[in-house]
Amino acid sequence: MVGHPAGLFVGLCTVDVIQLVDHVPGADEKLTARDQVVAAGGPAANAAAVFSHLGGRATLLTGIGRHPLALAAQADLEDLGVVVDDLAADVTDPPSVSSVLVTAASGQRAVASTNAVRHRLGSPHDLAALVAASDIVELDGHHRELALTAARMAREAGRPTLLDGGSWKTGTETLLPAIDIALCSADFHPPGTETAAETLEHLHDHGVVWAAVSRGADPVMWSGPGGKGTVEVPPVRAVDTVGAGDFLHGAFARHWAQGGRVPADADRFAAALAYAVGVASRSCASFGTRAWMRPPDSL
Repeated sequence: MVGHPAGLFVGLCTVDVIQLVDHVPGADEKLTARDQVVAAGGPAANAAAVFSHLGGRATLLTGIGRHPLALAAQADLEDLGVVVDDLAADVTDPPSVSSVLVTAASGQRAVASTNAVRHRLGSPHDLAALVAASDIVELDGHHRELALTAARMAREAGRPTLLDGGSWKTGTETLLPAIDIALCSADFHPPGTETAAETLEHLHDHGVVWAAVSRGADPVMWSGPGGKGTVEVPPVRAVDTVGAGDFLHGAFARHWAQGGRVPADADRFAAALAYAVGVASRSCASFGTRAWMRPPDSL
């Protein structure tokens, strides 16, 4: 749908506890944080949040559970307009929690998380319908069996698939043949690769049509059929870089889905990437993963 495109986001949802500190504490050191935020996190969850924030209709397929901590993540996402399809709704164990320390002077973060190890998710009975109702399917590589099934269904249904390549995970190689677009971080290193150029080549060799590698403040490198290039990252004073890569994916998905069935070419890919880079950069200018999405009078 061109007016309000629909995105299906398959992957990780955590509870993020983000604290702003003067420095990361050493062993046995205690310090008082300047500020804190508690919100839903995880690549797929944050991508769904920004997709919805930018006017799309986002559905998140994940596992959260019904522990009291999980309710906070669910409420945060629903407040942002994300429809959450929780495949672990009956689980009472605590959800995955990410502890994040953001250094005030640089905006750099240190993260500890259990990621998706607490849930092994099967495919819902209506997965084919969810895929068919979407204009794009984004996957972060977590919940591997579910991601692979969703990617293959999307390929069969003619829906574009977008991979968030934050890091190389066990099983990623089985997912690549069903991926149309891969946007990867500089930490994503397929076996035998060291540079961004080698990563792009590896992705294309394994069936990915369009690919890009983000490199922090350095230009994003991309390549695809008939073209390659870079996208400059707008200068911004980084207050907090948490979630920037996730927001890049959500914004790219929103721009790409808006184009509907318009043929993919280098100009369209570069334009979607530039739009997404701009959104991700804007998210770094304030503390926390939600402040930049909310109107000033709600803060």
